[in-house]
Amino acid sequence: MIAAPAAVLLSPLVGVAATLAGISAIFGGALLSALLVATTGRARIAEAVALVLGTVALAGIVASAGGSASPAAIILAALPFEAWWVRRTPKAALGGMVAGFAALALQATLGPVLFAGASPAAAHWVIPLGYLAFVAPRIAAWLDEKAESDTNEKRPLEEIVEAVVLRMDAGGDVLDASQQSRRILGLAPELLLSTGLFDRLHVADRVAYMCALADLREKEGFRRVEARIRVPGSAGTAAADYRSFVIEMMRPSDAQTSTGPVITVLVRADDEAAALRAALAASVDTAESTEIARSRMLAAVSHELRTPLNSIIGFSDMLLHGLLGGFSDPRQKEYVTLVRESGCHLLAVVNSILDVSRLESGAYPAECEPFRFGEAVDMCRSMLERQAADKELNLKVALASDIGEVHADKRAVKQMLINLISNAIKFTPAGGTVAVGGKRLGSRLHFWVSDTGIGMSADDLTRIGKPFTQLQNDYTRSLEGAGLGLSLVKGLVALHHGTMAIESEPGHGTTVTINLPADPPAREIEREAAEVFAMKPNRSKEDFDGTFRKTA
Repeated sequence: MIAAPAAVLLSPLVGVAATLAGISAIFGGALLSALLVATTGRARIAEAVALVLGTVALAGIVASAGGSASPAAIILAALPFEAWWVRRTPKAALGGMVAGFAALALQATLGPVLFAGASPAAAHWVIPLGYLAFVAPRIAAWLDEKAESDTNEKRPLEEIVEAVVLRMDAGGDVLDASQQSRRILGLAPELLLSTGLFDRLHVADRVAYMCALADLREKEGFRRVEARIRVPGSAGTAAADYRSFVIEMMRPSDAQTSTGPVITVLVRADDEAAALRAALAASVDTAESTEIARSRMLAAVSHELRTPLNSIIGFSDMLLHGLLGGFSDPRQKEYVTLVRESGCHLLAVVNSILDVSRLESGAYPAECEPFRFGEAVDMCRSMLERQAADKELNLKVALASDIGEVHADKRAVKQMLINLISNAIKFTPAGGTVAVGGKRLGSRLHFWVSDTGIGMSADDLTRIGKPFTQLQNDYTRSLEGAGLGLSLVKGLVALHHGTMAIESEPGHGTTVTINLPADPPAREIEREAAEVFAMKPNRSKEDFDGTFRKTA
C-alpha cells in the first residue's frame, strides 16, 4: 500500500530511477522485517524496524504530496492503527502515535529539500481512501471474530457440554443445577439441590464421592468418580433404577465466594461402561453355569459307569481264579486278564473324574483323622513298586524319624502320594530314580516326590495342574492318562488349606513339594498363636494360603 502511492507521486518529481529506488527500499524494508522474525524469532525487533521504516516511507509520501495540507497526510493515521493492530495494547498504539508525529515532523523537513515543487491536489484523496479500502475487510473480520468470541463467553457451560452441570459449596450441597438434568437424569433441577444428589448416590459409591469432595475442599484440582445414581424407572415401571454415571469435579482458582470455594460438577452418562459390566457379569454367569453343568454331568456319568465296571472287574476276578472252571485255551486267560486290567484302569479314571468334580463343586467328603504318615507312604510304595520295577526304576523313601502322626484325610493323602509317585514313574525313563521324602516343620507336614525324568519347560508349568491337561512331546505321546492326576492333587491340597510347589527343568527331572497342616484345627491354631507370640521382632512368619506355586 505504501509502494503504490510512491510510484504515482515520486516519478514526476524525482524521475523514474529514484522512484524505482524508493519502491525497492520499501519492499526491502518489509522483507528485512520478515527475515528478522525468521532468523531471530524475536518479533519485537522486527516490529520496531518496520515501524521506523514505515515512518520514513510515509513521511516521504506526504512530503511528495505537498505536505500536511494535502489529503495524503491522513495516511499518517496508519502508523498508530497498525501498531495497535499488531499488539492490541495501549502501549503499542502510543508508540504508533509517536511514530506519526515523527513522520509529520520529518515530512516538513524533507519537503523543501527533496520535493520543492510538490503541491496538494484533490487526486491525493485516493491514497487515504485506498488504505481504508484495504483496512475495512480486516476490521470486519476482526469484529466478526470478536462477536463470536463474546457469544461463546456468554454461552452458558450447560449448553456447551453434554452433561448435567452442578455448582456446589465446599460442604457438598448443590447450589444450582442445569436443565440438562431433565434429559440425562430424568429429574427436575430442583430435586438435585442441597443434598439431593448425595441422597441419590448408591451407598457403595458414596465413600469415593466424599473422598473426592474432601480433596477439592483442601486444594484446587480435578477429580473423577464413577458412581451409580438412582433415577426414575422406564416408562410403565414404578420402581427406580440405578444407572452408571461419571462425576467430574473441578475447583477453579477463581471459584470463590464469601462462604468458601465453589466446586463445578459435571455428571455424564456412562452407558458404555455399564453395558460392558453387564456383559461381563453375563459372561461370568454363563461360565459358572457351564462349569456347574459340566461337573454335574461328569458326576452323573461317573456314577453310571462305576456300576458296570465293578461288575466287569468282579466277574473277571471270578474267571481268573477258576471259580467257574478252568480255561480250555491259554489265550482265554490272557484275554480275561486284559479285560480286568482295562476295567481297573477305566475305573481309576472314572474315580478321578468323580473326585475332581466333587472338589470343584465343594462336595468332597473330607474326613480328617490321626494316622501315621510313614504307614501311608509304605502302603503306596508297596502298591507302586511293581510298576517301578517293571520300568527298572529305583523307588526310594526317605522320611524323617520324627514325622510321627498327622491329622488329615487319610484317603486324600494316599491319593496325593499315589498320583505323584505314579506320575513320576510314568515320566521317568528306565534306569532313573523316584524319591519320596518328608519331614515335620512345626505344625506342618512337609513332603515331596522327586524324579530324574523328562522334566517340564516354563511353558508347560503354566498349563500343568488344570483338569484334562497333558504334556505333549515325543516321550508322552506313547503314555496313557486323562490329565487328571496333578489336578486332583492340587484340589486335595487346597481342601486341606495347604500349599503345593513344582520345580522342574527339561531333562533334569521334577520335584513336587506339598505342605499340609499336621495338627487338628484347634491344636494348630493354638500352636500358631504360640509361635506368633514367641517370634522375635525382626522375624517374619510364612503364611500358607493355599496358593499353587510353580517355578522353573
